[in-house]
Parts: sequence; structure tokens; C-alpha cells
Amino acid sequence: MTKTKINTKTMILCSFFTALIAIGAFIRIPLPVTVFSLQFTFVLLSGMILGSKAGAISCLLYVVIGLLGFPIFTEGGGLGYILKPTFGYLIAFIPASYIVGLTREKFGTKSVSKLVAGCFLAMLVTYAIGTLYTYFILNKVAHTPIPYWACLVSLFPFAIAKDIFSSIIVSLVTPRLIKITNNHS
Repeated sequence: MTKTKINTKTMILCSFFTALIAIGAFIRIPLPVTVFSLQFTFVLLSGMILGSKAGAISCLLYVVIGLLGFPIFTEGGGLGYILKPTFGYLIAFIPASYIVGLTREKFGTKSVSKLVAGCFLAMLVTYAIGTLYTYFILNKVAHTPIPYWACLVSLFPFAIAKDIFSSIIVSLVTPRLIKITNNHS
């Protein structure tokens, strides 16, 4: 078992990605049916650049800071955000970043297709957690009956298309960013 080395550089990069995820929630590109934000892109990058553990920590910090009341989520912040149907997607950022970080740690950066596969797996985990949370909050808390398939259909086609695009872009830029940050973990 290897110990995770937490040094000043790792802490700075972790804080930097926490900030980027928060900023990414507010960088929005309007599309005909949805809005493309850079939030998920920065979640993927956090895992790719920082590695599994530090990437997940940066996402966890983002969620904790938002729950403490800082308005860094797309619709504010605070503990009440837990009752929002979309909060599950924020929770899912933590394992998503861990998955892409683990993919990069295991396979390196030479195979873009493996990096893309890791991003796609992270995307599926994000959708699974997010849609299940949405379904639970709407049906059990808000008492607004909705079938689970409706939660899934809300992702098509634009949410999936934008996240596939983000996955490919992140996988393409990761090798260069790793060299710049010299963060080989």
C-alpha cells in the first residue's frame, strides 16, 4: 500500500480545482434545449491532473463549501441544497473524479482511448447517482410522482452530447497538462 504524499503543491492544485469547479458552474454556454457549463469538464480534469484521491478531495471540498452556505452551486448554496433534485449530480462528482484519476494512474496518458473510456465510466456513474437521487427526491421528498425513465430521458440528447464532448477534450489535453503541472502521481 502506498501513502498519498500531500505536499504544498498538491494542496494548491487541489484548491485550484475546487475553485475551477465552482467557477465552471457559472460559465454557461446556452444551447437550444440545455445549457453547457464547464463544471463537469473541471471535475474530469481534477481527477486527471491530481489523481484519484486528490481529485476526489477537490470535488468533496467543492460540495462541502457549497453546503456550508457559500453560493458556489448553480443555484446558490447551503444545507437546503441537499433537497434539490440535482444535488445527486454534485455528490457524483466525487466518485467521477476518483474514477478518471484512477484511470490515469493505472494506464498513464499515452492511450487517449483509455482516458476517454475512464471519462465515459465517470459520466455513467455521475448519471446513475444523479438520476437515482433526482428520482428519490422528487418521489419521496417532494411527493411529485415521476417515473425513473423520465429522469433518464432528461439527459438525452444534449446533456450526454456535451459530456461526451467534454470527455474527449479532457482526454486530449490531459497529457499536455500533466507535463505542465509535472504531476505524475
